[in-house]
Amino acid sequence: MAGPSNAPEPRMDAQDLYREDVYSDRKVGTIRVMTPGGLLPLSFEIPASSLREACDRFADAAKVAFDDTLKELQEMRRQQASSIVIPDAGAAAAIGGGLPPRGKIQIP
Repeated sequence: MAGPSNAPEPRMDAQDLYREDVYSDRKVGTIRVMTPGGLLPLSFEIPASSLREACDRFADAAKVAFDDTLKELQEMRRQQASSIVIPDAGAAAAIGGGLPPRGKIQIP
């Protein structure tokens, strides 16, 4: 997998923009009129006072969002790989994993 430094720089063309529609019932889901741009949905804020300024700042903001998303995915993979499942002691006893008490002396 190529690292972020090998990825092409994502430059927005302010002269070739089009509007994308999003429909939502604000309860269950969102339907987006998709573009042929790909399937890695990144959502991030771009501090800007105009659309042109946002376009100019898009590449840097996209790189940060991509790096953050990549780090988050790597952390999720690490957590998944290192998770150990330990059965509940009560469940182990219920399926015969527990030993019955031996002898007649019992400590309350």
